[in-house]
Amino acid sequence: MANKENLDWETFEQKLKELRAKYASATSPLLFRGQANSDWPLTTTLERNGAGGMLFSDYYQLTCARMGPEVQTFAGVEVPKYDRRAAQHDFSNRQLLWVPGSFPEISLYRYMAYLRHLGFPSPLLDWSRSPFVAAFFAFRDDPPSGRPEKRRIYAYCEMPEGSKGGALGGPTIYPIGPYVQTHHRHFRQRCDYTICGQFDVAADQWRFHSHQDVFDHAYPNQDHLWEFDLRSTERDKILRTLNDYNLNAFSLFGSEESLLETMWFREYGLRKDAYS
Repeated sequence: MANKENLDWETFEQKLKELRAKYASATSPLLFRGQANSDWPLTTTLERNGAGGMLFSDYYQLTCARMGPEVQTFAGVEVPKYDRRAAQHDFSNRQLLWVPGSFPEISLYRYMAYLRHLGFPSPLLDWSRSPFVAAFFAFRDDPPSGRPEKRRIYAYCEMPEGSKGGALGGPTIYPIGPYVQTHHRHFRQRCDYTICGQFDVAADQWRFHSHQDVFDHAYPNQDHLWEFDLRSTERDKILRTLNDYNLNAFSLFGSEESLLETMWFREYGLRKDAYS
């Protein structure tokens, strides 16, 4: 279920306070995501690369068995050892996403988060526990197709009523949690992730499913999504405000490229009048 509102930045901050006061809790925190165009659906990078319905077992084999040795050799990353028997057994368990901690197990989660932050197509939909980090990602760039009229910030709560329903075998969204040792960007961006999957009876195992489909069809008692649309004309003001709190490309990515991006914004973007 999703609620949509059109706001300016100041009203968004007020709505955010109200939302946190009503829904945020230690057991079911609010998660946030920013997108640079309000018309874009919620999609994982795996979906954007044409493999949104991939079987869990196929993704596991691809990342651990087929490319794992090369990644570990050149990147120095610890890749989980591929276990064919575990893959066949675990991914055929119809309750896999209904039992907290069942998937992905910690070493696989660590590796999947690493892959997500380095740009490899991933079934993880990334969120932040900070709405201001989400706002930065919503306003950081103008998409290649041109300036959109509105940007979007999502707020997500897994169990707004304190429990989660839905039919066993139907698509389900599963928040994984932030506590994992992985790439430093995970901590810089205060990341959390969700996976959406559905058990495929014909294949007798799980395959990835669309988050957007779950929200569009309002499956009973499955989570809550709020959509806040903000005008693109507020971009400079919002990025300036976030920069005052040291929220910028360099603080969130920590790379040389992001340092130079931040320097351009600080020394030119915030001082355009000095160059006119």
